[in-house]
Amino acid sequence: MPHIEIKCFPRELSEEQKQAIASEMCDVLKKHFGSKDESLSVALKMIEQSRWKEEVWDTQLAPEMDSLVKKPGYSL
Repeated sequence: MPHIEIKCFPRELSEEQKQAIASEMCDVLKKHFGSKDESLSVALKMIEQSRWKEEVWDTQLAPEMDSLVKKPGYSL
């Protein structure tokens, strides 16, 4: 614990880039949560731009806006 799930529009990332993203995200959690590397997991989920509103905005962002620590600078 914790698990990080990063959702973004599709992009070409090499395995090296994916690993670098995961490593840097884990470093932040280890620093601020005191987590150990073996307890962390990271998922990278590519969401087509045409599906962002229905898969992310409508179900995860808009309903949770009051609890987001960093809110998006856009609205749909």
